[in-house]
Amino acid sequence: MEDYRFKRIDCLAGVGEARSALFEKKGIKTIEDLLYFFPRTHEDRSEIKKISDCAAGETVCICITVFSPVRENRIRKGMTVYNMTACDDSGAISVVWYNNRFVKNQFMTGDKFTLYGKITANNRGKLEMINPIHEKAGKERFTGKIVPIYPLTGSLTQKVVQGTMELALKEAGRLNEYIPDEIREKFNIAELNYAMKNIHFPDDFKSYSIARQRFVFEELLVLQLALLNRKHENSHADGIVFENTECVRELIESLPFSLTGAQKRTLKEILSDCSGGLQMNRLVQGDVGSGKTAVAAVAIYAAVKNGHQAAMMAPTEILASQHLETLNDFFRGTGINVVLLTGSMKAKEKRLAYDMIATGVADVIVGTHAIIQEQVTFFDLAFVVADEQHRFGVEQRAKLAAKGHNPHMLIMSATPIPRTLALILYGDLDISIIDELPPGRKTVKTYAVGENMRKRIFAFIEKNVSAGTQAYIVCPLIEETEKSDLQNAEDLANRLQAIFPQFFVGLMHGKMKPKIKDEIMNGFAAGEIQILVSTTVIEVGVNVPNANLMIIENAERFGLSQLHQLRGRVGRGGDQAYCILFAHGKNEVTKKRMETMCMSNDGFYISEQDLKLRGPGDFFGTRQHGLPEMKIANLFEDADILKQSQDAAALIIKEDRNLTLEKHRGLKRRCDKIFDNEVIMN
Repeated sequence: MEDYRFKRIDCLAGVGEARSALFEKKGIKTIEDLLYFFPRTHEDRSEIKKISDCAAGETVCICITVFSPVRENRIRKGMTVYNMTACDDSGAISVVWYNNRFVKNQFMTGDKFTLYGKITANNRGKLEMINPIHEKAGKERFTGKIVPIYPLTGSLTQKVVQGTMELALKEAGRLNEYIPDEIREKFNIAELNYAMKNIHFPDDFKSYSIARQRFVFEELLVLQLALLNRKHENSHADGIVFENTECVRELIESLPFSLTGAQKRTLKEILSDCSGGLQMNRLVQGDVGSGKTAVAAVAIYAAVKNGHQAAMMAPTEILASQHLETLNDFFRGTGINVVLLTGSMKAKEKRLAYDMIATGVADVIVGTHAIIQEQVTFFDLAFVVADEQHRFGVEQRAKLAAKGHNPHMLIMSATPIPRTLALILYGDLDISIIDELPPGRKTVKTYAVGENMRKRIFAFIEKNVSAGTQAYIVCPLIEETEKSDLQNAEDLANRLQAIFPQFFVGLMHGKMKPKIKDEIMNGFAAGEIQILVSTTVIEVGVNVPNANLMIIENAERFGLSQLHQLRGRVGRGGDQAYCILFAHGKNEVTKKRMETMCMSNDGFYISEQDLKLRGPGDFFGTRQHGLPEMKIANLFEDADILKQSQDAAALIIKEDRNLTLEKHRGLKRRCDKIFDNEVIMN
């Protein structure tokens, strides 16, 4: 017998083809999808107020009798007001609708209704209720109780989703529990049917809180189980053994700088993995300028000196070219042959690169996603570095790994993230952290300013650029829109070119073709462009040591971690660098965020504050990892439940590694769907 939860949503009464298509736009295809479509909030319509107790500004529920029928008043073309008088035993109130002709025949004198809406005062000081939700007395479904409010877009209405959800819960009957009883009892987790009813239509807010705790725990438990199994598979895969790791000493001693303690610690962890006989899957996290590339270069050197090939994949062609230069500098005089492979190379150049890679002439291959194309065959790939992991995702990482026999994987990220988030995003990886900057690197001085400082900032730009340095100016928009007064890149670039005719002002944004973006970025790197106006496409970009000034327009519109990443584009040379934040928001959160940027250059501290102030939301674009978006868990607020879910996952895995027991069948099915329906269990 088919489980009712897996039936298509159009089996429900009232859900035809058109409505089903609307639900599908929200990712809802089955009854289970619908049940796990959680409310974003709830409205408390349970308290019924007397009209005499209502005040302007409140949103309330009242029980009324229609005193006079609905009157129609056409104010102007396209604007018709419908008005009626309603009363209870304490007083009367005017009820108003705008452009809603359907209400005219719904209210008859003497009829009783329950209304829910906002109270306002008209220009005569009389109370009105505007566009209320209304239900006939005795037939209330969504008034007089706590009502769910769902995250909607398009033509779906709250009433439609609420009604469909109510019907789905009724039709579904008793649901089979996913979480074993002993786990629920140990961690005090509510039973599924109680939780499902109260997450949508709670009896009170305490019941909702209990239900929410259950689904946060469930969501994080399933994710932890999936990640633990993936990590188990990774950690038990045979890896290529590097017999000689002492060879790196000769390279380290030849470097014109000394490695920091954090770099040495991370390198030791990497080399230990590579000589241990199992495949390495390790993430190296570190701020911009912490020396991740130097660590990767030494590890690549070890791979080549042990007779193997290594590959380094970057998210953009210009960054790949920069890595090529950097590695050639590191390996000068060692005999190591570094080859570049990118999509824009000419066919003849690509064929030559393919041959060198396939025959082993190329020791190290640096490139973009072109490296994982079918035409590329490696001679003996043993070590892979993926730069800026969040630009690739799990699938592309796996394709690159498939080019060799379980090559060691090193993922580098210049986006420091809080440990709570790292446990989710990188639960299938071992993590190394480079939390120490090289000695002598100057801190970027950061200032948050208002519009009244613009003339002074323009003078500061002129002073610095005239002295031979360069400046980035970052905007949140590409072009002007009628709906926004945010600074836009095109307008600002034109304006700055007029203000500074003696300088060359460049413009770069995401809608440009990659080739044009690369040409502009190369021009900036070569010093041909003195001021570069850009959107956030320069967040991950080229190393331009001569750029010492970063101006960010509408800084309040960016996350702290993104601001920190942008700031990391400057201060790479010997000169003092500056970051100016034009912030226009006046609220306390904006003020706190700008203060955080001005007082700290520590990416890990900033990311903690970002998560605290902004919530997980789009903090790090979890979908780009192949991981699901959190439906209900908040990774900052629910840190305690995250810890519980990890403990629970460890107990379950200890008892039943592959979730083959009957009591774990529901969990296994949920785990199998985690990575975009990729089955990750054995």
